[in-house]
This record gives sequence, C-alpha cells and structure tokens, in this order.
Amino acid sequence: MSLKKINTVLAAAFILFILWFGTEYILSPETVAPGYGLPTWPSGDGDGFLVVKGIRDVVLALVLGVLLVTGHRRALGWALLVEAFAAYGDMANVLAHHGSVAIAFGVHCLTATAMVVNGLLILRETRKAATAQGAPAPQPA
Repeated sequence: MSLKKINTVLAAAFILFILWFGTEYILSPETVAPGYGLPTWPSGDGDGFLVVKGIRDVVLALVLGVLLVTGHRRALGWALLVEAFAAYGDMANVLAHHGSVAIAFGVHCLTATAMVVNGLLILRETRKAATAQGAPAPQPA
C-alpha cells in the first residue's frame, strides 16, 4: 500500500472519529462526557459548555474533510498539525483539573500525537509536489 493511501485512510479515520465524537457531545453530552477525563461535571445549565466542545469537534472534522475531499493534501497535513493542539489542549485541561491521567494520555495525547504523525506523513508525501511547483520553468535553449 502506498504512503498516499495510508495517509488517506488515517486522515479519513480521524475525520470520522472526530465527527462522531463531536456529534455525541452535541446530542447527548451527559452520556459521553465522563469519557473526557475530568473528575466533576457542570451541574444545571452547565451541559451547554459540553455542547460547545461538540461543536468545536464537528467544525474541526469538517475542515479536515473539506481539505481531503477537495484534494488539498498539503493543506490537510498542515491542518492536522494545527488541529492536534485542540487534543493536546484537552489533555492539558484534564491534567490541570486533576482528572484521569490515563484518559489524558491514553485518549487525548495519543490522538493528538497520531494526528501529528499523520500530518507530518502527508507533508512528506506532498513535499516533492510542492518543490516541483516552486521550481523555475525550463528555459528554451
């Protein structure tokens, strides 16, 4: 299997995972929220803040999906690198609030690191094309 196919499968898996997870936070935040890793949850109208996380995740997935579907692979690589900061931020949030270390590292950090690896592989895959586009056109002799 070629590097491009592996990268495409990985990126598509991230997109579907993030889209699914975000949708779950929007539709039923109270059932999915314990898996986030924080020790306590907002009460009363605090569930609205969980929906915000869901909306963020859906938007992140849609950005990646648009880049993948439209063939903007180099931009997809960069977007994966940048969007990994959201997952690293979730990890830091869980750790800062004395949440589950296992979930912080096993879910958030692992996801972010895998996104970074996928982004770097896509940038490596597209490097030759980017270099060729920047090369001067051959001059007639």
